[in-house]
Amino acid sequence: MASSIVIIPTYNEIENIEAIIRAVFDLQKEFHVLIVDDNSPDRTGECVKKLQGEFEGKLFLETRTEKSGLGTAYIHGFKWAIAKGYDYIFEMDADFSHTPSDLIRLQKACLNGADVAVGSRYKKGVNVVNWPLYRVLLSYGASIYVKLVTGMRVHDPTAGFVCYKREVLEAIDLDSVRFVGYAFQIEMKFRAYLKKFKIEEVSIIFRDRVLGKSKMSSSIISEAIWGVFVMKMRSLFLRNKF
Repeated sequence: MASSIVIIPTYNEIENIEAIIRAVFDLQKEFHVLIVDDNSPDRTGECVKKLQGEFEGKLFLETRTEKSGLGTAYIHGFKWAIAKGYDYIFEMDADFSHTPSDLIRLQKACLNGADVAVGSRYKKGVNVVNWPLYRVLLSYGASIYVKLVTGMRVHDPTAGFVCYKREVLEAIDLDSVRFVGYAFQIEMKFRAYLKKFKIEEVSIIFRDRVLGKSKMSSSIISEAIWGVFVMKMRSLFLRNKF
């Protein structure tokens, strides 16, 4: 069995799903893939089911009953991957914002001593392609804000391209993770940081999606802004339980 699995949450990704799966399996290093689909109306899950016949034993599908948020999809995937015994557990988007070949670089960072390897847009300047200026400013500003509030020295705390060693996910109380939107990414890194795990950033180029629609919304932004401050306060007053 492969030691590495890539978790890809999906909701209406029919334009991208087959291509992203094939791109991962075309890599020279072996990765398994778990799709966590929120019962996509565009039949993303059905496309994955058809591909499972071609990629038997290395492509897996977990279908949830409704759209329940990015964070809960990853938590579902983390628990599944831990139960199956994978040593390196990855997060990756379905829309090719993350370059599949960079999975190898993230895993190499963990093999060389990191506990958490983050595919970072901001480790070396701003490496974002095809984003409008307001989104670059919003994302980069959020990274500065998170650093100030949490004390983490992570250049890209909202990054969703990550490799976790299984020990990290086993040490975190996944049932107590509160955020469901993109702030989920911040909370996971913060919890790893508080437990003294080594977080290393690997510089990547992030490309905005070409096909499909972004899931960004005002509620997700609000969660990230106000939730980070509340998260920090909770970590101070509930340190033993956080």
